[in-house]
Amino acid sequence: MDEDELGRALRAAQNGDEESFRMLYRDVQPRLIRFAGAIVGADAEDVTSEAWLQIARDLPTFRGDLDGFRGWTATITRHRALDHLRRRSRRPASDLPVEELVTMAAAADTELDAIDGLATEEALRLIADLPRDQAEAVLLRVVVGLDAKSAGKVLGKRAGAVRTAAYRGLRRLAERLPAPRADAADTRPLVRGDRNGGSGAEGVT
Repeated sequence: MDEDELGRALRAAQNGDEESFRMLYRDVQPRLIRFAGAIVGADAEDVTSEAWLQIARDLPTFRGDLDGFRGWTATITRHRALDHLRRRSRRPASDLPVEELVTMAAAADTELDAIDGLATEEALRLIADLPRDQAEAVLLRVVVGLDAKSAGKVLGKRAGAVRTAAYRGLRRLAERLPAPRADAADTRPLVRGDRNGGSGAEGVT
């Protein structure tokens, strides 16, 4: 479905149309499950199930467009994921998540490109290994499809801080990926540009 159709589905779902709600679910759930998976790992299904209970309950009162809806659902999912981590932290120490890696800014200042043919599962595994602030920023920009301002609302940060975290995360990923094939026709940026046409990494050092 295109964005216009999904926008109409959003309005209809808010008025109680079940098929429109299913259309929104099919669009958003794959994004949310990947986002939650980077935070809570194998428990992502449980987290997104809890999130959708709240989404369905509060949808009639939501105010905003399709992009706003995606950001709103990501915010709810993140809150449920962090709640899940807090509950998990009260379990025995062997159940705790692996410590986050310490981030270091890369020395180079190069444009980051996706590696053609990289498996989705492998990409998500690498993203999940990033420090949480970078992983969340990359996932919200790349997987959920939010611009820096909307992602900042989800994370409670300024748009510039999200751009910086996403850029550093992507540069860290680039260091761990194999070199692109010499015969690759083209590559696409891992982070879509902001709506003003920029890469989202301007001014980041």
